[in-house]
Amino acid sequence: MSVKKNPDIIPTNTPVSNIPADYYPEGCGFWYEIAEGLDAGKKMFYRDSIHGSGNPENTIVFVHGNPECSYTYRDVIRTLISSAKKPFRIVAMDHIGFGLSDQASFEMVCMDHAKNLLELIEHLDLKNVTLIIHDWGGPIGVGAFLKVPERVSNLIILNTTVFPIPDTGMTYLNYPSPRSPWAGSPKLIPNKNWGAFAATIIFIEPMESKELVAFLMNSMREKEKGNFLPEKKTAQMIFKEQFETEANALSSKRLVLQTPVWGHGNVYKEPNLGDRDTTPFYRFIQDNINKSWGPNGQNIGVRAVLGKWCPSAKDEVIQQWIEHLPQLEGHVKEFKNISHFIEEHKPEAIANAIIEATSLK
Repeated sequence: MSVKKNPDIIPTNTPVSNIPADYYPEGCGFWYEIAEGLDAGKKMFYRDSIHGSGNPENTIVFVHGNPECSYTYRDVIRTLISSAKKPFRIVAMDHIGFGLSDQASFEMVCMDHAKNLLELIEHLDLKNVTLIIHDWGGPIGVGAFLKVPERVSNLIILNTTVFPIPDTGMTYLNYPSPRSPWAGSPKLIPNKNWGAFAATIIFIEPMESKELVAFLMNSMREKEKGNFLPEKKTAQMIFKEQFETEANALSSKRLVLQTPVWGHGNVYKEPNLGDRDTTPFYRFIQDNINKSWGPNGQNIGVRAVLGKWCPSAKDEVIQQWIEHLPQLEGHVKEFKNISHFIEEHKPEAIANAIIEATSLK
């Protein structure tokens, strides 16, 4: 795959050294300098591109989770461009500490990324947004846009939640294996190997618990040697490279450590900032999502595309979404043998959900 050589790129301290040509269209990659807060002065990458002829009525905003970056949506975007019949705008950003954005300087959580995203939303004056959220992109994207809820017309949910994760059945303390739980991985895997872990886990497929640990270890060793899946090589290289600095690895690990209290809120100790409380951030979302976007509010369109081998896609979580946004009822598409990173496995289904919600047929 060809690599971009763009002399106009604003210098950042991302660890990603090679930018593939399909990361963003020529002339459509930008870096926004954050103006306020803990990340003031840092540069946040975003893609901003228009596809089709004419003035687009719809803006599709992709918000990634962890340990990904905006490149995880590459196949969804490609399918969307080839399938849509009306013009549309795409905006996809890399959070600080990910992809082509500046490195993290502290252990960031969703409320930090949401604040940065809100700045970008207002800077770009995004309107009539179809919001695509995955993983921690759920609380980040919803947390940002609920500050300006009138800007959103549709919501596409991909293996994420903004509600308290129920402790029944599959959880991040026993998934993908009780022997190797997701929430425990930051303590088991050295910072220097976190990128190889990310490049492996994003492409994991359902397997028996007893096989999983050996598979993870073997796959990580191969990636440390530079051996990647041929059809996923570029993506795996990027997911690995972005965590080749300890600062980014530690910030990514913090999000993983948060998974047992996802949606509940908690107090955690950040090494440089001291005690930090995520509870008000989640309470704001939970108190406002129905009022702003439910049937008695804007009554936005809602769809979900879910890989069922994942705690965030279990029935209890889906029901929480429906209780708050009942218009989701009847618009949930599930894939039983697909893992958490649904966008890497079912891009066509996600693109179809976007087209259906936005009437881009």
